[in-house]
Amino acid sequence: MVTGTDLRPAAAPDAAAWDVAATVVDPEIPVLTIEDLGVLREAHVAPSGRVEVAITPTYSGCPAMDAIRDDVTAALHAAGYDDVAVRLVLSPAWTTDWLSDDGKAKLAQYGIAPPTGKAAVGPVRLGLSVKCPQCSSLNTRELTRFGSTSCKALYVCNDCREPFDYFKVH
Repeated sequence: MVTGTDLRPAAAPDAAAWDVAATVVDPEIPVLTIEDLGVLREAHVAPSGRVEVAITPTYSGCPAMDAIRDDVTAALHAAGYDDVAVRLVLSPAWTTDWLSDDGKAKLAQYGIAPPTGKAAVGPVRLGLSVKCPQCSSLNTRELTRFGSTSCKALYVCNDCREPFDYFKVH
């Protein structure tokens, strides 16, 4: 699966715009950039100077997308790009497979268990345990399928008794 960092354009003008957009952080998980998440999908500078950026939401109704769109536009304006268009791309749908390895490590350091495995294609894999980001125990249980945001579930560690978010695989 292609992660956000794999999509960075080769052409210098496009890469420069990408690098600016890639600095934008997720408003719900501020340790992750939209590049870490794989939300940043394209950046292109047209001959007219117009910058076109494509982002894909983690969920089609993700409330953070308006803020991300505004933050990308503001970052590019601050970098000297006057004409900016940010469009939402819903297909293909975002998958946790697009999270970078660096992004997964940042999630764990922030106290959110990163997704385990890959998104299901064909038969659904059975998930047996989620590792606690506090004590690394596998003795955990799901408290609720929906945590602080739709893309996370709330778990608790049966050993250290700490609750934690788990970034769901999808």
